[in-house]
Amino acid sequence: MSQIDFRLIRQLWSFLAVAEESHFGRAAARLGISQPPLTEQIKVLEQSLGLTLFDRSRKGTRLSASGRALLPAIQRFAEQVQHLERTVREVAKGQSGVYRLGAITSAMLETVPDFLAEMRLRYPRLTVSIREIDSVEAIPLLASKEIDFAFLRLDGPAISGIGTHPLTQDQLAVALPANHPLAELPSNRIISLASEDLVFSSRRVSPLYFDRLVATCHEYGFTPRIMHEVRSVASQIAYVSCGQGVALVPYSMKQLAPEGVVVRPLTEPVNVVTAAAAWLNDHDNPLVAAAVDVLKNSERHQ
Repeated sequence: MSQIDFRLIRQLWSFLAVAEESHFGRAAARLGISQPPLTEQIKVLEQSLGLTLFDRSRKGTRLSASGRALLPAIQRFAEQVQHLERTVREVAKGQSGVYRLGAITSAMLETVPDFLAEMRLRYPRLTVSIREIDSVEAIPLLASKEIDFAFLRLDGPAISGIGTHPLTQDQLAVALPANHPLAELPSNRIISLASEDLVFSSRRVSPLYFDRLVATCHEYGFTPRIMHEVRSVASQIAYVSCGQGVALVPYSMKQLAPEGVVVRPLTEPVNVVTAAAAWLNDHDNPLVAAAVDVLKNSERHQ
C-alpha cells in the first residue's frame, strides 16, 4: 500500500491559498507561515508537476493557464479533506458515527428517507454514506463489511449470519401504457397478461423474486413472455412508458408512474415483499443495533 504524501497535501494547500489571495504575502499570513517557505513550496510543486502555476509580475501574482486548469480539482480535493477531518474529529469525540447504507431503488424512494430522518433525530451528527445496490449484491456487501445495513427485496429462507426484518408487503399489480385496453379496467386477471410482452426485474438482480413471479404466472396458467429484464422497478415502469411492454410491479409503485402509465391491481391477491432490512449479525458498528431499533419502533407507532 502506498503511503499518503503529506508534503504534497501541504503544497496543494499552499497553491490554493496563493490562488485565492493572488498575493504571496497574504497567502503566507493566511497559512500562518512566512513568505519564503511558501514560495519554496510552490516552487517544489511546480517542479514536481513540470508546470508553471503562477504568472508573477510587478502587478501581482496571477494563475497561469495550467494553474487555472488545476484549480477546480484542487478546490474539490480541499473540501473532501476538510470533510474527512471533521468526520475524524467527531467520531473520535463520540459525537458522530459513520454509517454505510446500501439500498435498492424502490427502497430509496419509499423507506430510506423516513428511516434516515429518524436516525438523524437520534444522532444529529451522523455521517451517512448511501450506495444504490441490487438485491443480489446486498448479502455479499454485508458479509465483506463494505456496507453496514441494507434495504433490499428479500423473499426466501433465512441466510446464516444475516439478520433480516421485513418492512413492507404489497399486492402485485400491473403497469400498463395509459392507452392499453387493459388500462380501462379497474383490475386485471393475471391470465389476461398471457399474450403480453412483459418487462421483468432481472433475475441477476433478485433471483428469488424473479422466480416467484414466473412461478405465479405458471400457477395461473401461462408462461410469461419476458421481453426485457431490467435492474429495478423504476426501470420497469420506464420501459412501459416507452411502449416496450407491460410489467408486474408492487401496487405501491403507482406513485412512480409518469403521465402515460397506469398501475392497476390484479384481481388475484398475490403478496410480494417489496422491502426488507438486512444486516450482519456479527457486526462491529453500534449504529446497526440502533437502526434495527428505529425500524421496529416506527412499526409500533404506525
